[in-house]
Amino acid sequence: MLTAIVLVEAEVDRIPEVAAEIADLEGVSEVYSVTGDVDLIAMVRVREHDQLAEVIADRLNKVPGVRSSETHIAFRAYSRHDLDAAFSLGMPDAD
Repeated sequence: MLTAIVLVEAEVDRIPEVAAEIADLEGVSEVYSVTGDVDLIAMVRVREHDQLAEVIADRLNKVPGVRSSETHIAFRAYSRHDLDAAFSLGMPDAD
């Protein structure tokens, strides 16, 4: 499974509509409205590398109201469980 994090700048008056349209695209698992330099963050999860271009370049970037996007491809995932194990000092939990 390939994961891409897509930072999206949208027309301000269309952010909710743009988010909803992006969320409905096949391959998009989540869309977040965020603060900062971008308006939305979309999580794209696909099986094949070529599908990234189909979802992002061919569909997401063509949603009316999308002004620009920047894509980051994830190469390794760290779950909370993995991080806890990596930073564990070997001490028993205080539960």
